[in-house]
Amino acid sequence: MDKLKSVLSGTDGPNENGNILQAANEASTLGWGTRVKGFIICFVIGVTCSILGVCMLFIPKVGILLFIIFYTFGNICSLCSTMFLMGPVKQLKRMCDKTRALATTIMLTCLVLTLCAAFWWVNFGLALLFCILQVLAFAW
Repeated sequence: MDKLKSVLSGTDGPNENGNILQAANEASTLGWGTRVKGFIICFVIGVTCSILGVCMLFIPKVGILLFIIFYTFGNICSLCSTMFLMGPVKQLKRMCDKTRALATTIMLTCLVLTLCAAFWWVNFGLALLFCILQVLAFAW
């Protein structure tokens, strides 16, 4: 209740001693039940989109484009689902850890390059290669 009062009064803001990450972490506190529900919903959406993408692969002409869109969106949702459990700041810190930094960089780069290959360069063979690299980097 005190946080609500301070926000409504306009006195809530990052103080000189705290940093922005702490303020973001405090602002995004959720109860454990809410975190689990968010994780499950986001993870199910991600897996469903990935499965739909694979099913769309067999549609003539537009199937490969739909596969790339659904599969990439599914990977993004699956990645974001873990942020509900750990929190966004802790998740980003773990992703940028020394042992995971290379895999994270490759995965995020492949996500962007997959969409670029599909929409901008219109090279579906290259887009499929980037999808395979997404899977390998995600598993790594």
